[in-house]
Amino acid sequence: MPEGHTIHRLAEDYAAAFAGRGPLRVTSPQGKFSDAAALLDHSPLHTADAHGKHLFLGFRDPDPEHTDWVHIHLGLFGKVAFGSAPAPPPTDTVRLRLADDRTFVDLRGPTTCALVNDAEKRAIHDRLGPDPLRPDADPAAAYRRISRSRTTIAALLMDQKVIAGVGNVYRAEVLFRHGIDPYRAGRDITPGEWEAIWADLVMLMREGVRTNRIDTVRPEHTPEAMGRPPRVDDHGGEVYVYRRAARPCHVCGEEIRTAGLAARNLFWCPGCQRA
Repeated sequence: MPEGHTIHRLAEDYAAAFAGRGPLRVTSPQGKFSDAAALLDHSPLHTADAHGKHLFLGFRDPDPEHTDWVHIHLGLFGKVAFGSAPAPPPTDTVRLRLADDRTFVDLRGPTTCALVNDAEKRAIHDRLGPDPLRPDADPAAAYRRISRSRTTIAALLMDQKVIAGVGNVYRAEVLFRHGIDPYRAGRDITPGEWEAIWADLVMLMREGVRTNRIDTVRPEHTPEAMGRPPRVDDHGGEVYVYRRAARPCHVCGEEIRTAGLAARNLFWCPGCQRA
């Protein structure tokens, strides 16, 4: 599932492609979004917004109280593809196509693609935790929940009601970067540790939006600095522990471990992240 930086990058890309450029052709070749697409067809896209793993495309009136929003959650299988006009005939897997005389964008396989009003959009925001990539984020709100919880910090970081947008990669990597055992209870995380974790997530995820990939290793641990081969992985990016089980830690040399936690694979270094 894409992490939050990918969704914020998509919001920027949609806005760059269409915002302020006039009416769009809005279609649903697959048919599952046909009624909503017909309502939006020949409307302008005026904004794109993201919160955690949720993407919102705003049509018609730039006044939020009168905006029609397309709410998208990619889930595990959703894909977005941008292309230059003229758009080829769509396949029957395209849930939503936006197009004008210069660009088209196809959405396939999302978990959610729904037309919502502003009140419904606000309700989605209200059930999500603060997003490190949003200017309105309140890290103290996340810490209030974390500091009262016996749940492991690794599980809490993946709970979108606690903090929105963090996925398995950022979870594993930020805990390693701060030497925190993933099995520590949330209530054992100090205010100073949380401030450092949050600041690091803001920095790492902003860089992820900029480069469209996740890189978490510090300069002294890059392949060039260490004289090691670069990571080869479909997810791309240089990391410390994610998907490096049974390999030596870049810092201490101990073997990276993995285990299941809340239906996801957890990765950590027992040498650098002592209990």
